[in-house]
Amino acid sequence: MRKYVIMGVQGSGKGTQSQMLRDDLDLVHISVGDIFRWHVRNHTKIGAQVRRIMAAGDLVGDDLVEDVVRRRLDDHDWNFGFIIDGFPRNGRQAEFFMESYDIDAVIHLQLTDEEVRRRVLSRRLCPNCGMDYNLIADRPEEEGRCDICGHELVTRADDTPEALEARLRDYHEKTRPVLELFRRKEVVHDVDGRPPLEEVQQAIRKTLGLPAYRTR
Repeated sequence: MRKYVIMGVQGSGKGTQSQMLRDDLDLVHISVGDIFRWHVRNHTKIGAQVRRIMAAGDLVGDDLVEDVVRRRLDDHDWNFGFIIDGFPRNGRQAEFFMESYDIDAVIHLQLTDEEVRRRVLSRRLCPNCGMDYNLIADRPEEEGRCDICGHELVTRADDTPEALEARLRDYHEKTRPVLELFRRKEVVHDVDGRPPLEEVQQAIRKTLGLPAYRTR
């Protein structure tokens, strides 16, 4: 059983790299961001809380994040292991996590703030079917329209320049210290997040001693 955490500032490719590992190794990909977006789309009580928090330009609090992660992991559907992204993002969350689960490795995708801004501010979302696009590397066939359902694409509510700067500050102030905590456990593997997706995936597998990624 493999249990991985993938970390990196927003836009570093955590979700994509997690999915590539998931598909090849039968891991369960647990994305805290995706869980919250599901709640928002389905108008749950948690979704309403998240909407209010996002509208105020704030970050989701520790209690709510920990509760969501605990519930998801308690499903115990990860027979071959899991890879979790979007968590932990501060010292309290890291302590909560390490008390409950032994982690095999922390994959740290390194990216400069300048590159993060370029990537994140190019993202678009279909509010109807949830399809993600990036105007740099994954443009829709028709400008501004979803390839799947034809709905008009929007910028995520949390992808404004102001919200991004807040997240960058939060990352540097709170999340980087978490990396240092994991480094003391000698489980952190630093990977350059700038190259093309498949090159990053190969680098992850090499540092973790996993089978090479095979292009499909």
